[in-house]
Amino acid sequence: MPVTIYDVAREAGVSMATVSRVVNGNPNVKPLTRKKVLAAIERLGYRPNAVARGLASKKTTTVGVIIPDISSLFFSELARGIEDIATMYKYNIILCNSDQRMEKELQLINTLLEKQVDGLLFLGAEIKEDHLQALTSTSVPTVLAATRDADNVLPSVSIDHFQAAYDATEALVSRGHKRIAMIAGPANDPLAGLMRYEGYKKALKDAGIELDEELIATGNYFYESGLSTTKAFLALKNPPTAIFAANDEMAIGAIHAIQDSGLNVPGDIEVIGHDNIRLVEMVRPRLTSVVQPMYDIGAVAMRLLTKYMNNENVEEHVVLLPHRIEYRESTKPEQA
Repeated sequence: MPVTIYDVAREAGVSMATVSRVVNGNPNVKPLTRKKVLAAIERLGYRPNAVARGLASKKTTTVGVIIPDISSLFFSELARGIEDIATMYKYNIILCNSDQRMEKELQLINTLLEKQVDGLLFLGAEIKEDHLQALTSTSVPTVLAATRDADNVLPSVSIDHFQAAYDATEALVSRGHKRIAMIAGPANDPLAGLMRYEGYKKALKDAGIELDEELIATGNYFYESGLSTTKAFLALKNPPTAIFAANDEMAIGAIHAIQDSGLNVPGDIEVIGHDNIRLVEMVRPRLTSVVQPMYDIGAVAMRLLTKYMNNENVEEHVVLLPHRIEYRESTKPEQA
């Protein structure tokens, strides 16, 4: 049978309430009594029952994290930031993979709420009305990470996706390019898909470059779609001289398609990606990319959630972290 708080109390010769105070770090225990209780806990190998403690305190010190794809390098870095801050504030994580399926996302929200989590973190998926209804119909705090809802109803931590794409496209314009292709994300992704596409279009417009629909393709954020869309670009009568991809995996696919055709990156075609995942350092040439601070997004989102869970003052409901472009060898040095 597992050792109970009653066994510890009997072994130490104190009340169960005293054992509870020691376990929970209550300072109102005499040093000698605390020492006796801790010695009894060690002798018996007692481990406090987290469920029972949660029922008593109405807190489980657990946070539910819903992630679209646990195998993604992008989301794994986000999860690392969440985990580090959760550990710092003594919270445990329940990590759930949603496979980017709305039905499963809603099911996971309900499951985590049934498990009495103290808070929810929802990562990187499109926020629809059903999500909002599920997440706002409970008193459990929720923070969105690497996504946000259209009206900013829920607290969120992200970057300015429109401006990030604008800056990447403008960087290619500044290098003299007029035939700039974009491998966009799915249009039903309102941030990494739609907003990055809108940023690309606005940068071209501001530079006086007419939008060419032939130079726009939609990918699915995976390497293969970058490969196939770039092959189609290269088959055009007037192919692009530069490519901006909405994420790094597609950008790496673009580089390989260019190299497979016998062309050179960046000599013939320059390429910029987005997110700055670890793979950008492994491809040759190394990929120039918009740095989305994934770890920081996860860490800041978790810290924001702790504030809501502990009724601390929150100054910013919607947090936009800064982005920048990390230049590497897939783009030429900017001309003076």
